Amino acid sequence: MLVITRRLALTGLVAAAATPAALPALAQTAQITGAGASFPNPVYQRWGEGAKAAGIQLNYQSVGSGAGVNQIRNRTVDFGATDAPLTQQQLTEANLLQFPTVMGAVVPIVNIPGVETDQLRLTGEVLAEIYAGRITRWNDPRIVEMNSGVTLPNLAIAPVYRADASGTSFVFTSYLSAVSESWKNGAGAGTSVRWATGAGARGNEGVAGTVRNTRGGIGYVENAYATQNRLATVQLRNKAGQYVKPTMETFQAAATNANWNAPGMAASIIDQQGANSWPIVSPTFILLPTNPTDGAKTRAVMRFFDWAFTNGGNVARELEYVPLPQNVQAAVRSAWAGIRIDGQPAWPAR
Repeated sequence: MLVITRRLALTGLVAAAATPAALPALAQTAQITGAGASFPNPVYQRWGEGAKAAGIQLNYQSVGSGAGVNQIRNRTVDFGATDAPLTQQQLTEANLLQFPTVMGAVVPIVNIPGVETDQLRLTGEVLAEIYAGRITRWNDPRIVEMNSGVTLPNLAIAPVYRADASGTSFVFTSYLSAVSESWKNGAGAGTSVRWATGAGARGNEGVAGTVRNTRGGIGYVENAYATQNRLATVQLRNKAGQYVKPTMETFQAAATNANWNAPGMAASIIDQQGANSWPIVSPTFILLPTNPTDGAKTRAVMRFFDWAFTNGGNVARELEYVPLPQNVQAAVRSAWAGIRIDGQPAWPAR
């Protein structure tokens, strides 16, 4: 209801903007299409609503990172979106520029009778054992030991994972690989891996819905999906050995030390140092052609994300994403200038 109310408020702002004085700008509305990661979908949709007043109409399809990469490689959309960054070689081969837009956290969600949100404590190693099928019941001694005072039922654990090629899966399995040698040497990290147990669901929306409807279920979603669906999250033990809750403060703590100088600006924020750091935080990325066939569309994509960087920070925080630091936003705009249209730098947009 809160999201609906906010959307109505934004709709009202757009309607208010459609005054005679605003009509010339709306008459020049640029329409852009994007597809890919479901991880940032809530914030992209909200940014899209807000950017209408700036003369940009966004059509973003939440189809998963794998599909987003394929669609921009085939040039069937104006930009692709992925949580699993491409390597510099992949970017060069496909004539793509990659840049981050916002950061978010992946959180485990559970459906255990009698267990409230953030009451259950887990470690990455236990999560890996659950998804490997080696811990199968919620009253397993390894879970009971770290949850003194919590009554855990003799109930089968029902793991849920992403059935589609997913950047959220890439982030989650990268975390499992960072904390568990057996996971790293087994299923490993990827947008699609060979899951040992459980059931698949499509999109963050599908995983959230399946866990909500499955007694004993456990899954992993971007935090906004857990919040909006009122799902029970858990505490995780971080690299410093502290159990932390999934909050904006713990997400920001993890993002503080990211290295943005990595090729393709592919900073890793998995299992960061810090007593207050949430261990599963990641940027999400946009893929933009460096050899655009439609320069106006490419410039409109840049205008959209420039608008989002300038005006969308509060919306991102409301949805519990972490905005990019100002210096990283500046680095992204500098990278846009490297794209040339008709021999001229594509940014600043004209």
